[in-house]
Amino acid sequence: MTGPLPAGAAIVVLGPSGAVLGRRVRDLLPSARLHGPRAEPGEWDEAYDRILPHLAALFAAGRPIVGLCASGILIRAIAAQLDDKRTEPPVVALAEDGSVAVPLVGGHRGANALARAVARELGGVAAITTAGDLRLGCALDEPPPGWRIADPQRVKPVAAALIAGRPVALVEEAPGGEWLRAAAIPWADAAELAVVVSDRAVAAGSAALVYHPPVLALGIGCERGCPAEEIAGLARDCLEEGGFAAAAVASIVSVELKLAEPGIHAFADSLGVPARFFPAARLLAETPRLSLRSPAAFRATGCWGVAEGAALAAVGTDGWLAVPRRQSRHATCAADRAGG
Repeated sequence: MTGPLPAGAAIVVLGPSGAVLGRRVRDLLPSARLHGPRAEPGEWDEAYDRILPHLAALFAAGRPIVGLCASGILIRAIAAQLDDKRTEPPVVALAEDGSVAVPLVGGHRGANALARAVARELGGVAAITTAGDLRLGCALDEPPPGWRIADPQRVKPVAAALIAGRPVALVEEAPGGEWLRAAAIPWADAAELAVVVSDRAVAAGSAALVYHPPVLALGIGCERGCPAEEIAGLARDCLEEGGFAAAAVASIVSVELKLAEPGIHAFADSLGVPARFFPAARLLAETPRLSLRSPAAFRATGCWGVAEGAALAAVGTDGWLAVPRRQSRHATCAADRAGG
Protein backbone atom coordinates (compact mmCIF):
# COMPACT_ATOMS: atom_id res chain seq x y z
CA MET A 1 0.00 0.00 0.00
CA THR A 2 1.53 3.30 -1.05
CA GLY A 3 -1.11 5.70 0.20
CA PRO A 4 -2.36 8.82 -1.58
CA LEU A 5 0.17 11.09 -3.27
CA PRO A 6 0.38 14.62 -1.81
CA ALA A 7 -0.78 17.32 -4.20
CA GLY A 8 1.10 20.48 -5.08
CA ALA A 9 4.63 19.15 -4.62
CA ALA A 10 7.60 21.37 -5.47
CA ILE A 11 10.09 19.49 -7.67
CA VAL A 12 13.32 21.37 -7.07
CA VAL A 13 16.34 20.98 -9.35
CA LEU A 14 19.77 22.62 -9.09
CA GLY A 15 20.14 23.37 -12.80
CA PRO A 16 19.43 22.37 -16.41
CA SER A 17 21.01 18.93 -15.92
CA GLY A 18 18.09 17.95 -13.73
CA ALA A 19 15.36 19.45 -15.91
CA VAL A 20 14.44 16.33 -17.91
CA LEU A 21 14.13 14.13 -14.83
CA GLY A 22 12.40 16.92 -12.93
CA ARG A 23 9.72 17.18 -15.60
CA ARG A 24 9.13 13.41 -15.46
CA VAL A 25 8.63 13.60 -11.71
CA ARG A 26 6.44 16.70 -11.98
CA ASP A 27 4.16 15.05 -14.52
CA LEU A 28 3.80 12.00 -12.27
CA LEU A 29 2.49 13.90 -9.25
CA PRO A 30 -0.81 15.80 -8.88
CA SER A 31 -0.53 19.58 -9.35
CA ALA A 32 3.27 19.48 -8.97
CA ARG A 33 5.47 22.41 -10.07
CA LEU A 34 9.05 22.37 -11.34
CA HIS A 35 11.39 24.81 -9.56
CA GLY A 36 14.76 25.81 -11.03
CA PRO A 37 17.40 28.52 -10.63
CA ARG A 38 16.56 31.91 -12.11
CA ALA A 39 20.14 32.30 -13.31
CA GLU A 40 20.02 29.15 -15.43
CA PRO A 41 17.92 28.75 -18.60
CA GLY A 42 15.10 26.26 -18.24
CA GLU A 43 11.35 25.84 -18.57
CA TRP A 44 10.72 26.30 -14.86
CA ASP A 45 7.22 26.67 -13.46
CA GLU A 46 8.78 28.70 -10.66
CA ALA A 47 12.29 30.14 -10.34
CA TYR A 48 14.44 30.81 -7.29
CA ASP A 49 17.51 32.93 -6.58
CA ARG A 50 19.17 30.97 -3.76
CA ILE A 51 18.46 27.30 -3.14
CA LEU A 52 18.62 27.10 0.67
CA PRO A 53 16.27 30.04 1.43
CA HIS A 54 13.91 28.81 -1.28
CA LEU A 55 13.71 25.31 0.19
CA ALA A 56 13.21 26.78 3.66
CA ALA A 57 10.33 28.94 2.40
CA LEU A 58 8.66 26.00 0.66
CA PHE A 59 8.89 23.91 3.84
CA ALA A 60 7.54 26.76 5.98
CA ALA A 61 4.60 27.08 3.60
CA GLY A 62 3.78 23.40 4.01
CA ARG A 63 4.66 22.45 0.42
CA PRO A 64 5.70 18.83 -0.25
CA ILE A 65 9.25 18.84 -1.65
CA VAL A 66 11.08 16.46 -3.96
CA GLY A 67 14.65 17.68 -4.29
CA LEU A 68 16.86 16.36 -7.09
CA CYS A 69 19.96 16.91 -5.02
CA ALA A 70 22.02 15.53 -2.15
CA SER A 71 20.00 14.91 1.00
CA GLY A 72 22.41 17.16 2.92
CA ILE A 73 21.21 20.23 0.99
CA LEU A 74 17.61 19.55 1.97
CA ILE A 75 18.51 18.81 5.58
CA ARG A 76 20.53 22.02 5.97
CA ALA A 77 17.71 24.05 4.42
CA ILE A 78 14.93 22.82 6.70
CA ALA A 79 16.76 21.75 9.88
CA ALA A 80 15.96 24.92 11.83
CA GLN A 81 12.23 24.45 11.18
CA LEU A 82 11.88 20.82 12.25
CA ASP A 83 9.47 20.75 15.17
CA ASP A 84 6.28 18.66 14.93
CA LYS A 85 6.28 15.57 12.68
CA ARG A 86 2.47 15.53 12.75
CA THR A 87 2.26 18.78 10.77
CA GLU A 88 5.48 18.97 8.74
CA PRO A 89 5.18 18.49 4.95
CA PRO A 90 6.86 15.51 3.24
CA VAL A 91 10.39 15.96 1.94
CA VAL A 92 12.07 13.49 -0.42
CA ALA A 93 15.64 13.53 -1.72
CA LEU A 94 15.95 12.05 -5.21
CA ALA A 95 19.32 11.12 -6.73
CA GLU A 96 19.96 13.10 -9.90
CA ASP A 97 20.02 9.88 -11.92
CA GLY A 98 16.70 8.74 -10.40
CA SER A 99 18.25 5.65 -8.84
CA VAL A 100 17.27 6.29 -5.21
CA ALA A 101 14.41 8.21 -3.54
CA VAL A 102 14.88 8.87 0.17
CA PRO A 103 12.02 10.11 2.39
CA LEU A 104 13.68 12.53 4.83
CA VAL A 105 10.71 14.07 6.64
CA GLY A 106 7.01 13.19 6.84
CA GLY A 107 7.28 9.51 5.98
CA HIS A 108 3.69 8.86 7.06
CA ARG A 109 2.46 12.22 5.80
CA GLY A 110 3.14 11.34 2.18
CA ALA A 111 6.93 11.14 1.85
CA ASN A 112 6.98 7.33 1.77
CA ALA A 113 4.20 7.32 -0.82
CA LEU A 114 6.05 9.94 -2.89
CA ALA A 115 9.31 8.00 -2.74
CA ARG A 116 7.64 4.74 -3.75
CA ALA A 117 5.73 6.31 -6.62
CA VAL A 118 8.79 8.11 -7.99
CA ALA A 119 11.05 5.06 -7.65
CA ARG A 120 8.49 2.86 -9.36
CA GLU A 121 8.19 5.28 -12.29
CA LEU A 122 11.96 5.73 -12.67
CA GLY A 123 12.96 2.12 -12.03
CA GLY A 124 14.84 3.14 -8.92
CA VAL A 125 14.73 2.21 -5.23
CA ALA A 126 12.69 3.83 -2.45
CA ALA A 127 14.85 3.87 0.68
CA ILE A 128 12.05 3.47 3.25
CA THR A 129 13.32 3.36 6.82
CA THR A 130 10.19 3.75 8.98
CA ALA A 131 9.74 0.65 11.15
CA GLY A 132 6.06 0.17 10.49
CA ASP A 133 6.45 0.17 6.73
CA LEU A 134 9.40 -2.21 6.88
CA ARG A 135 8.03 -4.69 9.38
CA LEU A 136 4.32 -4.51 8.63
CA GLY A 137 4.25 -3.81 4.91
CA CYS A 138 1.90 -0.86 5.37
CA ALA A 139 1.59 2.41 7.27
CA LEU A 140 -1.26 2.18 9.75
CA ASP A 141 -1.54 5.96 9.97
CA GLU A 142 -1.75 6.29 6.18
CA PRO A 143 -4.94 4.46 5.11
CA PRO A 144 -6.28 4.58 1.54
CA PRO A 145 -7.89 7.78 0.21
CA GLY A 146 -11.29 8.49 1.75
CA TRP A 147 -10.69 6.32 4.83
CA ARG A 148 -10.83 7.90 8.28
CA ILE A 149 -9.27 6.80 11.56
CA ALA A 150 -11.73 7.07 14.45
CA ASP A 151 -9.00 7.82 17.00
CA PRO A 152 -5.52 8.47 15.53
CA GLN A 153 -4.03 8.10 19.03
CA ARG A 154 -4.71 4.36 18.78
CA VAL A 155 -2.29 3.92 15.87
CA LYS A 156 0.90 4.06 17.91
CA PRO A 157 0.08 1.38 20.55
CA VAL A 158 -1.33 -1.00 17.94
CA ALA A 159 1.65 -0.54 15.61
CA ALA A 160 4.02 -1.04 18.57
CA ALA A 161 2.24 -4.27 19.52
CA LEU A 162 2.46 -5.59 15.98
CA ILE A 163 6.15 -4.73 15.65
CA ALA A 164 6.79 -6.43 19.01
CA GLY A 165 5.03 -9.57 17.79
CA ARG A 166 2.09 -9.34 20.15
CA PRO A 167 -1.25 -10.73 18.86
CA VAL A 168 -3.63 -8.28 17.20
CA ALA A 169 -6.91 -9.31 15.58
CA LEU A 170 -8.35 -7.92 12.35
CA VAL A 171 -12.13 -7.48 12.49
CA GLU A 172 -13.88 -6.57 9.23
CA GLU A 173 -17.40 -5.27 9.78
CA ALA A 174 -17.39 -3.36 6.49
CA PRO A 175 -15.78 -4.00 3.08
CA GLY A 176 -12.46 -2.63 1.88
CA GLY A 177 -9.93 -4.17 4.24
CA GLU A 178 -7.88 -5.80 1.48
CA TRP A 179 -4.98 -3.40 2.07
CA LEU A 180 -4.72 -4.65 5.65
CA ARG A 181 -5.00 -8.31 4.73
CA ALA A 182 -2.35 -7.84 2.03
CA ALA A 183 0.15 -6.47 4.56
CA ALA A 184 2.85 -8.63 6.12
CA ILE A 185 0.93 -8.94 9.37
CA PRO A 186 0.11 -12.29 11.02
CA TRP A 187 -3.36 -11.33 12.21
CA ALA A 188 -4.65 -13.28 15.20
CA ASP A 189 -8.09 -14.90 15.16
CA ALA A 190 -8.82 -13.24 18.50
CA ALA A 191 -6.83 -10.90 20.75
CA GLU A 192 -7.20 -8.15 23.31
CA LEU A 193 -6.01 -5.63 20.74
CA ALA A 194 -7.87 -5.32 17.46
CA VAL A 195 -7.86 -3.39 14.21
CA VAL A 196 -11.47 -2.89 13.14
CA VAL A 197 -12.82 -1.91 9.73
CA SER A 198 -16.31 -0.59 10.37
CA ASP A 199 -18.93 1.85 9.19
CA ARG A 200 -20.43 1.90 12.68
CA ALA A 201 -20.14 4.61 15.30
CA VAL A 202 -17.43 3.83 17.85
CA ALA A 203 -18.10 3.83 21.58
CA ALA A 204 -16.04 6.37 23.52
CA GLY A 205 -12.93 4.88 25.05
CA SER A 206 -12.70 1.96 22.62
CA ALA A 207 -9.28 0.29 22.75
CA ALA A 208 -9.51 -0.82 19.11
CA LEU A 209 -7.88 0.96 16.20
CA VAL A 210 -10.96 1.64 14.09
CA TYR A 211 -10.90 2.54 10.40
CA HIS A 212 -13.99 3.93 8.70
CA PRO A 213 -14.03 3.09 4.96
CA PRO A 214 -16.00 5.40 2.62
CA VAL A 215 -18.98 3.09 2.07
CA LEU A 216 -22.02 5.26 2.86
CA ALA A 217 -23.94 7.57 0.57
CA LEU A 218 -26.34 10.08 2.11
CA GLY A 219 -29.19 10.95 -0.23
CA ILE A 220 -30.73 14.38 0.30
CA GLY A 221 -33.94 15.83 -1.07
CA CYS A 222 -35.06 19.28 -0.06
CA GLU A 223 -37.17 22.29 -0.84
CA ARG A 224 -35.45 25.25 -2.47
CA GLY A 225 -33.45 27.26 0.05
CA CYS A 226 -33.65 24.65 2.78
CA PRO A 227 -31.28 25.71 5.59
CA ALA A 228 -28.03 23.79 5.86
CA GLU A 229 -28.66 23.32 9.58
CA GLU A 230 -31.89 21.45 8.89
CA ILE A 231 -30.20 19.19 6.33
CA ALA A 232 -27.32 18.49 8.71
CA GLY A 233 -29.63 17.77 11.64
CA LEU A 234 -31.78 15.38 9.62
CA ALA A 235 -28.69 13.62 8.27
CA ARG A 236 -27.22 13.21 11.76
CA ASP A 237 -30.50 11.71 12.97
CA CYS A 238 -30.50 9.36 9.98
CA LEU A 239 -26.96 8.18 10.73
CA GLU A 240 -27.68 7.82 14.43
CA GLU A 241 -30.78 5.74 13.71
CA GLY A 242 -28.69 3.32 11.67
CA GLY A 243 -25.80 3.36 14.14
CA PHE A 244 -23.47 4.62 11.40
CA ALA A 245 -20.39 6.84 11.70
CA ALA A 246 -20.34 10.13 9.81
CA ALA A 247 -16.69 9.35 9.02
CA ALA A 248 -17.87 6.47 6.81
CA VAL A 249 -19.82 8.79 4.50
CA ALA A 250 -18.29 8.90 1.03
CA SER A 251 -20.58 11.46 -0.58
CA ILE A 252 -23.74 13.53 -0.31
CA VAL A 253 -25.99 12.86 -3.28
CA SER A 254 -29.15 14.30 -4.80
CA VAL A 255 -30.93 14.94 -8.09
CA GLU A 256 -29.47 17.34 -10.68
CA LEU A 257 -32.34 19.73 -10.04
CA LYS A 258 -30.64 20.49 -6.70
CA LEU A 259 -27.21 21.14 -8.21
CA ALA A 260 -27.18 24.77 -7.02
CA GLU A 261 -28.72 24.12 -3.59
CA PRO A 262 -26.35 25.81 -1.10
CA GLY A 263 -27.54 23.80 1.91
CA ILE A 264 -26.50 20.51 0.30
CA HIS A 265 -23.07 21.84 -0.62
CA ALA A 266 -22.58 23.32 2.84
CA PHE A 267 -23.39 20.01 4.47
CA ALA A 268 -21.04 18.11 2.16
CA ASP A 269 -18.28 20.62 2.92
CA SER A 270 -18.84 20.18 6.66
CA LEU A 271 -18.12 16.45 6.28
CA GLY A 272 -15.23 16.98 3.88
CA VAL A 273 -16.86 14.87 1.17
CA PRO A 274 -18.06 15.66 -2.38
CA ALA A 275 -21.63 16.48 -3.35
CA ARG A 276 -22.80 14.50 -6.39
CA PHE A 277 -25.94 14.98 -8.47
CA PHE A 278 -27.68 12.46 -10.74
CA PRO A 279 -30.12 13.01 -13.62
CA ALA A 280 -33.72 12.34 -12.70
CA ALA A 281 -33.77 9.47 -15.21
CA ARG A 282 -31.01 7.73 -13.25
CA LEU A 283 -33.00 8.04 -10.04
CA LEU A 284 -36.13 6.87 -11.82
CA ALA A 285 -34.30 3.64 -12.68
CA GLU A 286 -34.01 2.91 -8.95
CA THR A 287 -37.81 2.93 -8.47
CA PRO A 288 -38.08 -0.86 -7.83
CA ARG A 289 -35.66 -0.55 -4.89
CA LEU A 290 -37.42 2.36 -3.14
CA SER A 291 -39.11 1.76 0.18
CA LEU A 292 -41.94 4.11 -0.87
CA ARG A 293 -42.93 6.22 -3.83
CA SER A 294 -43.72 9.91 -3.48
CA PRO A 295 -46.15 11.44 -6.02
CA ALA A 296 -45.00 14.89 -4.84
CA ALA A 297 -41.38 14.04 -5.62
CA PHE A 298 -42.39 12.72 -9.04
CA ARG A 299 -44.29 15.90 -9.88
CA ALA A 300 -41.35 18.09 -8.77
CA THR A 301 -38.40 16.11 -10.13
CA GLY A 302 -39.54 13.36 -12.46
CA CYS A 303 -38.51 10.54 -10.12
CA TRP A 304 -40.41 8.78 -7.35
CA GLY A 305 -37.87 9.34 -4.60
CA VAL A 306 -34.91 11.73 -4.44
CA ALA A 307 -33.17 10.78 -1.19
CA GLU A 308 -33.43 7.01 -1.56
CA GLY A 309 -33.05 7.06 -5.34
CA ALA A 310 -29.88 9.17 -5.28
CA ALA A 311 -28.29 7.12 -2.50
CA LEU A 312 -29.10 3.85 -4.28
CA ALA A 313 -27.67 5.21 -7.53
CA ALA A 314 -24.48 6.16 -5.69
CA VAL A 315 -23.86 2.77 -4.07
CA GLY A 316 -24.72 0.73 -7.17
CA THR A 317 -26.37 -2.63 -7.60
CA ASP A 318 -24.33 -4.25 -4.82
CA GLY A 319 -25.40 -1.61 -2.32
CA TRP A 320 -28.45 -1.61 -0.14
CA LEU A 321 -30.84 0.75 1.61
CA ALA A 322 -29.43 1.03 5.14
CA VAL A 323 -31.77 3.72 6.53
CA PRO A 324 -34.97 4.36 4.58
CA ARG A 325 -36.20 7.86 3.78
CA ARG A 326 -36.60 10.15 6.77
CA GLN A 327 -38.25 13.55 6.57
CA SER A 328 -38.03 16.91 8.32
CA ARG A 329 -40.08 19.99 7.54
CA HIS A 330 -38.19 20.90 4.36
CA ALA A 331 -35.89 17.96 3.63
CA THR A 332 -35.59 14.19 3.22
CA CYS A 333 -32.62 11.94 3.86
CA ALA A 334 -31.71 8.29 3.32
CA ALA A 335 -28.50 6.36 3.97
CA ASP A 336 -27.33 3.63 1.62
CA ARG A 337 -24.31 1.38 2.03
CA ALA A 338 -21.99 0.01 -0.62
CA GLY A 339 -20.89 -3.63 -0.61
CA GLY A 340 -22.39 -6.63 1.12
